[in-house]
Order: sequence, then C-alpha cells, then structure tokens
Amino acid sequence: MARSRRDLSSADARLLANSSSAQSSGLAAKDHSAHFIAEALGFFGIGGVAETLGSILGHDMGVIISMLRGINVGGHNKIKMDALRELYESLKLWDAQSYVQSGNVIFRSDERDISRLTKRIEEGIERKFGFRPDVILRTAAEMREGIARNPFAKRRGIEPNKLLVTFLASDPGEEAREKVRQMKCDPEELRIEGRELYIYFPNGMGRSKLSLARLEKTLKTSGTGRNWNSVTKILEMAERLETS
Repeated sequence: MARSRRDLSSADARLLANSSSAQSSGLAAKDHSAHFIAEALGFFGIGGVAETLGSILGHDMGVIISMLRGINVGGHNKIKMDALRELYESLKLWDAQSYVQSGNVIFRSDERDISRLTKRIEEGIERKFGFRPDVILRTAAEMREGIARNPFAKRRGIEPNKLLVTFLASDPGEEAREKVRQMKCDPEELRIEGRELYIYFPNGMGRSKLSLARLEKTLKTSGTGRNWNSVTKILEMAERLETS
C-alpha cells in the first residue's frame, strides 16, 4: 500500500467521525456511508472494489426494463428464464426479475448509456445461448410515460388482452410516424406516439390481416410487442424494485 493508516490526516479522521454520526439518518446515512467507504477504499488504492461495492449497495442505480424479441416462439430461440436472470446478474445487472416466458427482465443498473447497455445484453445472450435477439430497453420512467400516453385509455369497452403495445428500438421520426397513421387497417385501430405503437385488435390478433412486417418496414426500426396486461404488470414490478 502506498500509505498506512497511521498516515491518515486529521481531515480523514474527521470524515470517519462524521460517517459514524450520519448512520442514524436513514437513507441519507446510506448514501453518506457509501461515499465514505468508496473514498476510504480509493485511499488504500483499491478503487475498483469501491465501484463494485457502490453498485451492490444500489447507489445511483436506475431500474431498467428489457424486452427480448422473438424468443420461445414456436419452439425456436429457446431461453429459460432462470438462465436468463443468471446471465443478467453475470453482466452486473442487479436484482434481475423476469415476467412470463417472452423475455421480459427488470433489473437495476448504473449504466447511463442505453445503447451500450443494449449491446452488452445482446452480446451476452449470443455468447451464452448461440443466437442474438433484438433487445429493447426502457427505463421505468419511460414505461410510465408510455402507459400514460395510451390513446385508448379513455375508451370504454377496450379489452386489455387485445391491445398491443409495440416498443420500438429507436425513434422512427415524424415522417415515418405520419405514414403509419395514414395506413388503412380496419377493423384494427392503430396509433403511434414517440417510440410506442399502439394497436387494438377488436377480433383478436389471431384473425388480423394487419401486416406487422409492413409496419416495421415503414418505420425502419425493429420492435417487440406486449399486450396491455403484460405492460402494466411489468411496470408494477419495476416500480416495486424502485421502492425496495
């Protein structure tokens, strides 16, 4: 070690005393202690441990929702959810929770670059399972916004299992959105806001002649769909994780 504990200055000693007194102040104490531990570990030349410890404590972490496209469909691209959760944990994506078998994982991460995080997950899945599905990410806040923008929210008689929300990988732009709005798709009803495509199938998806491939081609971005029941349940899980 470059310095011994005897070399601690009086300022360092005061910081240690302040840390002890702060422990009685609830969440503020947790944050204070996390900072203090990180500084102390950095002082002794082991800053990497400090970073990991900060992640484990959940300091400055956001809740992220990931939705995989096209897994466990028709016997293809099979992934068991327990194996998927284990993969996320190995990628330092903490407290991973899954919902149903279509590949919905809610987790904590301190990564702020969503593009980089998406790539990390896609590459991890490819290494472990041998294929690379598209992974669509939303923060908990973005999922709340998507639910709040539901254009069918005030309509009576809407059956949630017949309302599909397609989460797009990127913003298609207003020109592409307008082209989609002009499409004739009766009896289905189609709305698009931002990076979310809302489609209501009054007769169910199984009887629909709406071409999702045509929609994707027009939007020039991929996406993955979840029915309204799944969307609200996923947000419920994310919000529980936010407050835990």
